Amino acid sequence: MKQLEGKVAWVTGAGSGIGEAAAIALAGAGAAVVLSGRTRAKLESVAGRIGAAATVEAGDMTKSDLVQAIAGRIVQKFGRLDILVANAGTNITPRAWSQLTPEGVDTLIGGNLTSVFYCITAVLPTMRAQRDGQVIITASMAGRFISALSGPGYIAAKHGVVAMSHSLNMEECVNGIRSTVVLPGEVATPLLDKRPVPVSAEERARMAQPEDFGDLIRYVACLPKRVVINEVMMCPTWNRGYVAALKTKL
Repeated sequence: MKQLEGKVAWVTGAGSGIGEAAAIALAGAGAAVVLSGRTRAKLESVAGRIGAAATVEAGDMTKSDLVQAIAGRIVQKFGRLDILVANAGTNITPRAWSQLTPEGVDTLIGGNLTSVFYCITAVLPTMRAQRDGQVIITASMAGRFISALSGPGYIAAKHGVVAMSHSLNMEECVNGIRSTVVLPGEVATPLLDKRPVPVSAEERARMAQPEDFGDLIRYVACLPKRVVINEVMMCPTWNRGYVAALKTKL
């Protein structure tokens, strides 16, 4: 029997990158996976790779009514919801303070922080009733460290996500609910395309890959209910920040 057989996982931002890799890994461990994201065609492509274990529920996670409706349909169809992978997120190219607009702020906070709140509040009633549930949130190293690279809006939102996850464990541990926040370093995902300075194919090849995080998320989801990994950071061995710091010393 596969470790997640009989479990239901909802993965947001599942059309590419870490979300896609997580959905494939969770399905490989036996879970039924529900794929959400804004672009139905991408979700259908991922579902086609997974097969019968995948269901597509396209939608914008920044729309609270839509998030609640999707969560409701999942529970109606499967009778349960065991794992939430809150992975949907975004960044923008004009991200520095000198470029940031109110519209940009709304995009960053809505896409990276508010959307996660919406998804968690949508699944908590079911998980509380089950007395069991695993939340896995994709944050970023920008949720722990401040640099000019990610931009102030993204940094602020990801710091909020990290705090959110820890506070969830503080309140919901008595209900058997665990939350793990994952802090990736640089990962070769489509989000890199929004960087102000283009990232070369050679640099992307040295970075962590989505499947590395898919495997990590599968591992977390397969842990016994009695334990929780509160926070985990995973970075490429060839860490461009470290390498740049070394060069300044030489």
